Amino acid sequence: MNNIHKYTFFCNKCSTSYLRWQGRCNNCQSWNSIHKESENYLFLNSKKYYGYEWISSDNNIQQLSDINIDNLSRYSTGFLEFDRVLGGGIVPGSTILVGGNPGIGKSTLLLQTIYMLSKNKKTLYVTGEESLQQIAIRAHRLNLKTKNMQLLAETNVEKICFLANKEDPQIIVIDSIQVMYSTEVSSSPGSVVQIRETAAYLTRFAKNYNIAIIMVGHVTKDGSLAGPKVLEHCIDCSLILEKSNKSYFCIMRSNKNRFGAVNEIGIFSMTDQGINEVNNPSAIFLSHTQEITSGSSIMVLWEGTRPLLVEIQVLVDYSTLNNARRIIVGIEQNRLAMLLAILHRHGGLQVTDHDIFINVVGGIKITETSADLCILLAIASSLHNYPIPQDIVIFGELGLNGEIRPVLNSDERIYEAVKHGFKRAIIPIANKPQKTIPEIKIFSVRKLIEAINIIKNF
Repeated sequence: MNNIHKYTFFCNKCSTSYLRWQGRCNNCQSWNSIHKESENYLFLNSKKYYGYEWISSDNNIQQLSDINIDNLSRYSTGFLEFDRVLGGGIVPGSTILVGGNPGIGKSTLLLQTIYMLSKNKKTLYVTGEESLQQIAIRAHRLNLKTKNMQLLAETNVEKICFLANKEDPQIIVIDSIQVMYSTEVSSSPGSVVQIRETAAYLTRFAKNYNIAIIMVGHVTKDGSLAGPKVLEHCIDCSLILEKSNKSYFCIMRSNKNRFGAVNEIGIFSMTDQGINEVNNPSAIFLSHTQEITSGSSIMVLWEGTRPLLVEIQVLVDYSTLNNARRIIVGIEQNRLAMLLAILHRHGGLQVTDHDIFINVVGGIKITETSADLCILLAIASSLHNYPIPQDIVIFGELGLNGEIRPVLNSDERIYEAVKHGFKRAIIPIANKPQKTIPEIKIFSVRKLIEAINIIKNF
């Protein structure tokens, strides 16, 4: 095996590449940030071709119909919620990036995952931020049997891959990618170039030896993954752990997945005994009080491949300020501005001189448009102080002309509501089920004003 070096120049600040050295980066305007780096290639039986080395391997061109995918197996993580987000489990040879805020439970979750995988698979947990004693203390606190768990404290990716090639594990956890470094790169660990090169090195190792690698990633202040954007491009799956400050539950969301659905979520709870999965997530986002209050409505959200019941709470109050406040948690601000305009024009309700406070219970972030009708009916309920009964579920998208537009997977949403005891539903007329569902009464509406009149008469 030969190491082939091709030197280029990269900016440590923004990762812009150059053919030759220069004092100032043209992209980020940083001085003395451009350094010579080597693109390290590991080739077998390489040959010279026009001054560059190219790969001569045993791979041949194949017809797509001849490729066998029947034997593609997955490793179960031991968490059904984790497997759901991954699309059914860990695919051998894949690279997975798990990001999240400090202290949210990334290392704890992966340590528990490695423990459950080590019962049937050969695993390796590589720590670069903690000592082996710290990992052992956490494992004992979580009551994990440590007999089959292999640990390594190392930050050099070349040495990690060398030792892993000798031990031949099936799953490797890298905690974290931000502290890893390659000897072929002169930048310090955590720099843009180091993160890019070490992630690419580990990805090539995973593909060549069919080893699944899970990398822990840090996040920036705005919640995005730290490091160059190419880090997310070279991996197979990107997961984010999210949690609000006052919530006991954390949500794992899939931003990219080559082996499953995107925007799939898994719900976990953090306890003193580690992280537990929530098997019935719809129940935790609903209030169990018997008191019927105004401004509260229930909708069925579609997350990934499953429906999820979510409660939306709204408080509308007369404003004493010149500019009324719009305090929103879990809903896009621009979407709300458009919905309020529709409510005024086609619902006959004026709220420009009222403060509006909206909260999605449980820390869920709503990104799909099926929540439009539920939000506006909750605003109307709080404005006129007439409550919406707790056995009603609402979903539907609003058009600019006040029409209620259909949403996807309406039947599955209705059956999820029936499963949790809901007796009535307000839905778009285009989503009216073809077969009668005896357990629930359906109110199908065409216009926003029809839905407002329905909740007034309850």
